[in-house]
Amino acid sequence: MSALSDPTKRRWLAWGALATVFLLVNLHRLSTAVLSGRLSAGFDLTAAQLGTLHASFFLVYALVQVPTGVLADRVGPRHVGSAGAVLLSAGAVGFALGGSYPMALFSRAIIGLGSGVIFVSILRFCANWFRTDEFGTMAGLTSGVAGLGAILATTPLAVAAATVGWRRTVLALAAVGLLASVAVYALARSSPAAAGLDPIEGVPEQPSVSLAGTGRHLRTLAGDLDQWLLSAVFFAGMGTLLTLIGLWGVPYLVVVYGLDVTTASYFTLLGSVGMFIGPPAIGWFSDRIERRLLPMSVGLALFALALGVIPVFGRPPLPVVAGVYFCCGFLVGAAVLALSVVKERYPPEASGVATATVNTAGFVGATVFPTAMGVVLDAYRTGDVVGGTVVYTEFGYRVAFAIVTGALVVALLCSLWLFVRNPTPS
Repeated sequence: MSALSDPTKRRWLAWGALATVFLLVNLHRLSTAVLSGRLSAGFDLTAAQLGTLHASFFLVYALVQVPTGVLADRVGPRHVGSAGAVLLSAGAVGFALGGSYPMALFSRAIIGLGSGVIFVSILRFCANWFRTDEFGTMAGLTSGVAGLGAILATTPLAVAAATVGWRRTVLALAAVGLLASVAVYALARSSPAAAGLDPIEGVPEQPSVSLAGTGRHLRTLAGDLDQWLLSAVFFAGMGTLLTLIGLWGVPYLVVVYGLDVTTASYFTLLGSVGMFIGPPAIGWFSDRIERRLLPMSVGLALFALALGVIPVFGRPPLPVVAGVYFCCGFLVGAAVLALSVVKERYPPEASGVATATVNTAGFVGATVFPTAMGVVLDAYRTGDVVGGTVVYTEFGYRVAFAIVTGALVVALLCSLWLFVRNPTPS
């Protein structure tokens, strides 16, 4: 039996195609960290403007999550995923060829629009092709792909941008995205049955959902306190990490420690490695012990403690900063468990819209935190430029990082509230 006709092999080929697009999503969305100096100098940007350019991706990304969940439930990952890959690649072309800040802002928003449909499509695919006791592992593994994309968005991207220029690099990524879109369209299907294959043992056929049914699920989600608590967890956890390794983690090191951008990117590389390892490991552990809320709360507590080192000490030793960045990437896996929790609390036909609702919150966080930190930093701007990066005071960075640390503490409290509301092990 060939890989295309064996459903247990075919699912990995299709997941691999979707995951390739998701890798590009993460490379694009975190690229502004190592490109921040070039973008600031080229467009004469303030910190708030740079934060807005970075956040424009996440704003659009967040807005399309629930519509994507509806589409993934009704249309399936084949069409939604391949169309998203084409759209994000088109946006990348516009970003690379654009000559003005408004054009860059618009093009990055288009990248966000195409990218916004990919993760939920993958989760919907996994719900239809993998058993329930495999879903936490697959959600974590998919988030691990985000970590790999984040790795490529650090030192490799910095080296490529320095060697061939950032515009040519982004154009090359657009070409890869177009090829991946073809693979998704060829390989991905809504279910084994839709691919004309035998069912996979332990994976129930997913029922179709009507628009009226989707509306009922959305109303239920809107009134579900647990969903809001899970969304708060993902808002803080994912929003914080994407802000750290996607934007302000590099300028902080350049300004406070005097590192060059490429050297500073080694530290965000460590955070990306943590993101590559942590979510799959935490998801696998959660599946094995059949608990979600316990590892979520413990992980969030450690996440807040790790990141809190920066606002408390301001300029801790560099090896400590390296450890903080790695731990933050690893421990975001605790927040990713929120997606497994909400998926398991709703019927199979609502898995797309349920996970999309919580996923939205993470990228609202990734929209809010970069600009909020940028506004704070502008209040502590010195007027100097170091290595192409605008200089803000160390105290300004301490205040800025205190914002996201506080958000993690709130997320921890929300996870503990979930414990109180759900005394049965979960």
